[in-house]
Amino acid sequence: MTLCPDSTASLISPQIQNVLNQSTPLQLGIMASGNGSNFEAIAQAIKDGQLNAQIQVLIYNNPDAYAAVRASNWNIPAVLLNHRDYSSRQEFDRQIVQTLRQYDVDWVIMAGWMRLVTEVLIDAFTNKIINIHPSLLPSFKGSRAVEQALASGVKIAGCTVHLVSLEMDSGPILMQAAVPVLQDDTPETLHARIQVQEHRILPQAIALAAKQAL
Repeated sequence: MTLCPDSTASLISPQIQNVLNQSTPLQLGIMASGNGSNFEAIAQAIKDGQLNAQIQVLIYNNPDAYAAVRASNWNIPAVLLNHRDYSSRQEFDRQIVQTLRQYDVDWVIMAGWMRLVTEVLIDAFTNKIINIHPSLLPSFKGSRAVEQALASGVKIAGCTVHLVSLEMDSGPILMQAAVPVLQDDTPETLHARIQVQEHRILPQAIALAAKQAL
């Protein structure tokens, strides 16, 4: 099959429809470090009835993160926890856990969270932490994944939603979406097309993870 930029539906796996119709909304805590476009994609999916959930709180770690502005626009509480104020990753994660519990969160969504997490957070929300990464894992883990993909010469890039484990950008894969790499792609143009798919699959993967946890 030939992949073209407009054939988005065929580039997502698994393809699911109405995966979760539970009566009680999922209670989500979103963690973001930057722009927050995936945060907004989740909020929009909830508004559109595509995901039965409530965003209880946004936690952000950079004071100038635009994600906080998006949260304000949606009337969702936003809490700044600046990692620079903590002496260790464990201490930082303890404060994150405390904040998430304060807001009665049961699922944690790392939507552009640019910090490694520790066993403190993972053990507090076992198998209920979800991350999205701009590559087809297990390829191109870590930062600058889009740049890594272009430098390697791959012809297909994409994004992955997975459950979080201690190893960076690892854990069981929930969903993936593939994006063709075009001849004239730059990191910016490729990343923009990958983000379109991130916004598409992240809400679906949250629903799928919740169904699998039942």
